[in-house]
Amino acid sequence: MKIILKAGRERSLKRKHPWIFSGAVHKVEGRPKAGDTIDIYSNDGVWLAKAAFSPSSQIIGRIWSFENKEIDEAFFAHRISQAFQRRHQLDLPSNAYRAVYGESDSLPGLIVDVYDNCLCCQFLSAGVEKWKDVIVKCLEDQGKWQVIYDRSDANVREKEGLLPAKGALRGVLPLQPVVITENKLKFLADIEHGHKTGFYLDQRENRQIMAQYAKKRHVLNCFSYTGAFSLYALRHGAVSVTNIDTSAQALAMGKEHFRQNMELLPESAPDAWQDVEGDVFSVLRQFRAEGRRFDMIILDPPKFAESQAEVMRASRGYKDINLLAFQLLNPNGVLFTFSCSGLMPPDLFQKIVADACLDAGRDARIIRRLSQAADHPISLNFPEASYLKGVVCLVD
Repeated sequence: MKIILKAGRERSLKRKHPWIFSGAVHKVEGRPKAGDTIDIYSNDGVWLAKAAFSPSSQIIGRIWSFENKEIDEAFFAHRISQAFQRRHQLDLPSNAYRAVYGESDSLPGLIVDVYDNCLCCQFLSAGVEKWKDVIVKCLEDQGKWQVIYDRSDANVREKEGLLPAKGALRGVLPLQPVVITENKLKFLADIEHGHKTGFYLDQRENRQIMAQYAKKRHVLNCFSYTGAFSLYALRHGAVSVTNIDTSAQALAMGKEHFRQNMELLPESAPDAWQDVEGDVFSVLRQFRAEGRRFDMIILDPPKFAESQAEVMRASRGYKDINLLAFQLLNPNGVLFTFSCSGLMPPDLFQKIVADACLDAGRDARIIRRLSQAADHPISLNFPEASYLKGVVCLVD
């Protein structure tokens, strides 16, 4: 079974880009099924790679290997072992981290996150779905896990022709959320119901950077989820933190995080923590009307753009919240603003923030650029792995 590309469409594969789009295909030979391994050939008959076949997706092929080797259990065992070894080299200040990050670890569509002695996985492409049992067996060899849990309930599976999947693949899920530590702070990771696979691991380094600016500041944490940024801020000397989120359950989990870490927080902390349940856009407008002001604002919204068609609408959303943030900041205030939409280009995001600052009648300077944590690496042949972008602005 093989795919023969159109003339000239092999150039991206020669640069080792791991995707083949359906528009690049001249013809498919044989009758491969979703997830089957197929050989990729140039139009003039040169073998290029082995890939997983995905007939339901615009990405019809995801490259397993640019070497003509067998795709079998030994292949997955080696790739997974390599990914874990890379993470061990990072010496991360946490017992929770991303161990496998899809294409950046040459395992397209596979996400594996470690939460202490638990693994939480996402099988997001037809190829890794086909090899799920083998992959789980290889993951078992990487540690003594209480559970290997499947959180393949992301919408992207629909594009691969896959139904949502969720549940324990090995072992038993703990009755309570998993306790993890990060820079000595304790957090609870809800791998069954939480956002992503249970916690925002990708913001680990940015939380630590934010803490450097928190001392003696009144901090507003928007889209706060379970309050990780807020805990870092309080621990490093913030006068107060105000959390805004639409989810009462997330805010309650944030309060539990607060209680779990009381011994690391200043005595004034109980009076310094405030939760506001509501829509961030509406609450910020209310704060503006009330004349409330803050010394630091964190904007870490969920993904606004799920497709290219939604980028313009997402741009308006980013413009709106950043405009409100600039209006709510005191002089010499600091804005930490993020986009986790991979489809949002960094230069467009910066322009949106700049336009919001201009419309707010403020002057500001970027003093730092931020990205995803080191355990979410960006392979040089796959720039699409870069999705989280942030800027730190000092506002006059």
